[in-house]
Amino acid sequence: MFLYSLLEVSEKATNVVKWISVGAVVLLLAVIALIGFGGKKRYDAKRIAFAGVCVAMSFVLALIKFKPVQYGGSITLASFVPVLVYAYVYGPTSGFMVGLIHGLLNFIESPYILTPVTFILDYLLAFASIGIMGFFGKLPRKEKSALPVVLGSVAVFTARFIFHLVSGAIFFMQDAVWVSLPSWAMGNAFVYSLIYQCVYVPADCLIATLVLFALAKTGVLDKLAKIMRQKKSSAQ
Repeated sequence: MFLYSLLEVSEKATNVVKWISVGAVVLLLAVIALIGFGGKKRYDAKRIAFAGVCVAMSFVLALIKFKPVQYGGSITLASFVPVLVYAYVYGPTSGFMVGLIHGLLNFIESPYILTPVTFILDYLLAFASIGIMGFFGKLPRKEKSALPVVLGSVAVFTARFIFHLVSGAIFFMQDAVWVSLPSWAMGNAFVYSLIYQCVYVPADCLIATLVLFALAKTGVLDKLAKIMRQKKSSAQ
């Protein structure tokens, strides 16, 4: 299938990856510090604890790849679901934070960039878009209703797709691909990128959305939200 001929991209490792990795670690620590000291009411111990649990779960699930895409993303075992649930429960700001952490961890685990701009698009903005789910968590919904969480998931992956699309176009404009594609795709970096992202992002979106739909319809999402939002009783 010609879509997967895009996997034949020639590797161009540069020293910038090394320095960006160091910067990513520093930024990650800064984000954690911001969450920890951002305010007693906004970031209590439970919220921070759940942030750690959800990010850790997403990171582990991201390691389970059904179809790894060289120099890009992959179809994973619903790796976005834990952080999407976190954003849905705690809102866009908290979702933005965990998304950023998740993106940085993914970069550190397997760093590859062509330019600093692609790093920002692929690992910061694409993952920070998880915060969009937080807006859908504020919508009124009936018990076991799946519509808000499904719409939120689609919105997040749409934003992620756009960021990866732009990043890919920049990548391919750097003459990073030497493969034979149909004539209508040759010489067009945007088309290259569009095909490349379609290899994995829609499938990853479908898996995550189906899992979230199931969680909502079975009432598991409501139970998780109740546990995560439940405040510690003062009468103890």
